[in-house]
Amino acid sequence: MTALTIAKSINAGLRRAMDADAKVLVMGEDVGRLGGVFRVTDGLQKDFGEDRVFDTPLAEAGIIGTAIGLALRGYRPVCEIQFDGFVFPGYDQIVSQVAKMHFRSGGRLRLPITIRIPYGGGIGAVEHHSESPEGYFAHTPGLKVVSCASPADAYWMIQQAIASDDPIIFFEPKRRYYEKAEFDLDQEPDLPLNASRVVAEGSDATLAAYGPMVKTCLEAATAATDDGRSLEVIDLRTLSPLDLEPVYASVRRTGRLVVVHEAQRTLGVGTEVAARVTEECFYSLEAPVVRVTGYDTPYPPARVEEDYLPDLDRVLDGVERALSY
Repeated sequence: MTALTIAKSINAGLRRAMDADAKVLVMGEDVGRLGGVFRVTDGLQKDFGEDRVFDTPLAEAGIIGTAIGLALRGYRPVCEIQFDGFVFPGYDQIVSQVAKMHFRSGGRLRLPITIRIPYGGGIGAVEHHSESPEGYFAHTPGLKVVSCASPADAYWMIQQAIASDDPIIFFEPKRRYYEKAEFDLDQEPDLPLNASRVVAEGSDATLAAYGPMVKTCLEAATAATDDGRSLEVIDLRTLSPLDLEPVYASVRRTGRLVVVHEAQRTLGVGTEVAARVTEECFYSLEAPVVRVTGYDTPYPPARVEEDYLPDLDRVLDGVERALSY
């Protein structure tokens, strides 16, 4: 067993993927000599050389455009977008080219590109550094969108994303980067890339979350035991395609669902989860699906971000609303 942080787990996963396939390249702003602003790519340029790990200009459209050309020539580029809010200059390339190339070519062309995006708040950063833009990409046909929440998942999911022939948007919860857990680096992954996971079993209500909110929901499940509540927690892991079969099975037992994410409430991933669960589990629901999310405002200044982000109290309040209905 090895104890690694999420950041070190992604680094180890990148190393393993690069060892296995010489066509895997890592590119982005400051990913080389600096090792990335969060040091996720630390040491990769030293070990694999400047031809495989290279710094790019501060131009996200250029990063994605270059990756498209490399992928068409048989490479498997891994692009780092330095912060979540920086992805939008490259959004046109992602939506107009990356997402559509396979369909436009009638299935003849593949773009095995992995686009890594550190996302979410909680680090006291300024504007454009704490956003949760996953909904934009989950809404786009042709992209697969995932988010890791633990070191083990970070290690395996980055390798699975790189090995995929489909373009993957890989969201990394930046405020969880340095949280550590033990796992076996040699044990094969127990789930495919696009599958959700029950991370805590319970019987009174179901909590569904992804990325940085999984830990918050686990803390809520622990706190709820003091009041005699038993909460099941599901890490969605995959946002497109959504794997909701474990959620359906859980809701059919508990009768109640609370969906939690940092992104804004309106048209967020939680909205789609709520709609599908209502369609599939209508006669099992004992209460409407509750959403605990960020607010429908631009991300606030750092000094008030803790009032914006869903926290333990807000999650427990959502559980109480579901249970008291």
